[in-house]
Amino acid sequence: MQTHQLKRNHPNMKRMIVARGGHRGKTAGRGGKGQSARAGNKRRPEWRDIIKRLPKLRGRGVNQNKSFAIANTVIKLTILDKSFDAKESVSPSILIAKGIIRTKSGVIPTVKILGDGEITKALMISGCLVSQSAKEKIEKVGGIITPVPSRVVVKVPAVKVVKEKVEKAPNAEKTEKITKVEKTTKVTEPATKETKSRTKTAESTESAEPAKKAKNVAKVDKKVKK
Repeated sequence: MQTHQLKRNHPNMKRMIVARGGHRGKTAGRGGKGQSARAGNKRRPEWRDIIKRLPKLRGRGVNQNKSFAIANTVIKLTILDKSFDAKESVSPSILIAKGIIRTKSGVIPTVKILGDGEITKALMISGCLVSQSAKEKIEKVGGIITPVPSRVVVKVPAVKVVKEKVEKAPNAEKTEKITKVEKTTKVTEPATKETKSRTKTAESTESAEPAKKAKNVAKVDKKVKK
C-alpha cells in the first residue's frame, strides 16, 4: 500500500455554504429572512439581564453544612512525652517555637491534648484544652493543668429584693385613725339662707353696741349737769 491509496474512515462533513439541495435545503435551518437569518447572529437573551437584576440570597453552596469554627490542633500525650523534659511548661506558643504545630493564617490555633498513649513526665500545661482521659493521666504523674478561661458568659439569675415590713405600735395606729376621722369631719357647710341671715344679725349687733354705749354716756352727763 502506498500513501496515495490511504483513505479516511470518517471523512469531514461538508459545510453548507449555499442553502440549495443536500440535507438542509433552502434556508439551511436558519428560518426566514431578517436578523436571525444572518451570519454571526448571537443576540444576548433578555432574561439573563432580568435575572441578574433580581436580588439573590447568597449562600455557601457546597460548603453550607461546614462550620465556620477553626478546627482544634490535636496533640497526643506520646508527642509531649518525647519532646518535653520533666517540669517543663507547655503552651501553644512554646509548641510553635519547637516546631510541633504551625500557625493557621498567621494565628496561633487552639490546641487540644488527647489521652492517646502514656506520659511519664510531670508537665506544666497552660492555654491548652485537655480531654478527660489526658487530664487523669497528667495529674496521676504529678503534672499541673491551668484551665483555659471559657468565653461563654454565664447569666446570673436576678435576685428579688424582699422589703421587710416594719411593725407599728398599737397606739400609733389608733392615733392615726383618730386624726383621719377629725380631718374627714371638718367639712365646710354650704352657704344657705339661714347662715346668711345669722351672719347679718351678728354684724348688725356688733355695729349697734357702740352707738348704745354712746347714748347711755350722754344721758348720764345730762343728769350730772342738772
